[in-house]
Amino acid sequence: MLHVVDEKLEEFLRNGKDWSRLKTSVPGIFVLKMPAYKSSPSRLAVEINPVDGNGNPKKKRGLVIRDQEELKEFLELIQNDKLKKLMAEIDQINPKKKEQKGSEEVLEI
Repeated sequence: MLHVVDEKLEEFLRNGKDWSRLKTSVPGIFVLKMPAYKSSPSRLAVEINPVDGNGNPKKKRGLVIRDQEELKEFLELIQNDKLKKLMAEIDQINPKKKEQKGSEEVLEI
């Protein structure tokens, strides 16, 4: 199984378009092809981006994680209790979200 995953990732790195996403079997986790930059070659990263009901990313760009060290750092930050408290305070202060109607037009008959 891992060999197949490795082959698919290598193929995506070689032939994928810059900034394109590859869906994974876990909704909200994508493989992102990052373009070459200065002396760095093209590389793959993980993008974490919540998905809608169709499995499409909700945000234009999610949280991009380039390596395991970054993953460790983000996990430590996200799991920090002070972040949870700060988000709770921000939620109280921000205006409430209006309910959005479905994006599809429906003909009522």
